Amino acid sequence: MRRAACLLAIAALFAGPAGAAGMDPRNPTCPANPDWAAGGPMKFTRIANGGRRILLAEGQIDAGVAARLQAALDKEKPVDEIWLRSPGGDARAGTDAGRLIRQAMVPTRIPKGWACFSACNFMFMGGRIRFVDPGGLFIVHMFTHTTDRRAIEAGVLRGTEETVGLIGDIEQDSALLASEDNDFLIRMGVSRKLLTEVMYQQKAVEEQGGDHSTRRCLTRDEVLKYNVANVQ
Repeated sequence: MRRAACLLAIAALFAGPAGAAGMDPRNPTCPANPDWAAGGPMKFTRIANGGRRILLAEGQIDAGVAARLQAALDKEKPVDEIWLRSPGGDARAGTDAGRLIRQAMVPTRIPKGWACFSACNFMFMGGRIRFVDPGGLFIVHMFTHTTDRRAIEAGVLRGTEETVGLIGDIEQDSALLASEDNDFLIRMGVSRKLLTEVMYQQKAVEEQGGDHSTRRCLTRDEVLKYNVANVQ
């Protein structure tokens, strides 16, 4: 019994604080392995759930997502809800798909255990009625156009003029995307404070030092506070 108790104590020591098991040490508000169906472009599958027709939207958001979504809505109508899990992808394609969902007036849901990240956020916001089930994850970050580090490094190596031009392009497109995001949230009925108080407070890219966080999982209270979910 003493040996078992010692082993449990050692295990607890290495596990860290209660509830921390399975969390991402770089993004401590989020689990280490969110279930966001990362394999391949988003696909749409109809299932029946309690007599309702559910359209599952799973995978990465690419430039063709809105066309595939429209085809799925036409084929499977009527659709009662769209359930989403995605690691994100093309930001503008996500907003295009969100507008399509709003036009179709289909509710959206992030079920328990599923995760909706980045461009998926804007697709989810398209639902006039939006559910984030307890245990569902709405994960945000600061958008960036600097994810291709090799292109940036190559531009820097080509000299000052090339670097200044690259920075100017990034700043201009980032400002435009920020304006588009703000307009989209207003139209979808989501608080703009989600951008200023949460999304834009995150780092765009991982930095040196103690804090490497680039992702933030909203709490249940925040999901409701910012009207991300408008039904409890």
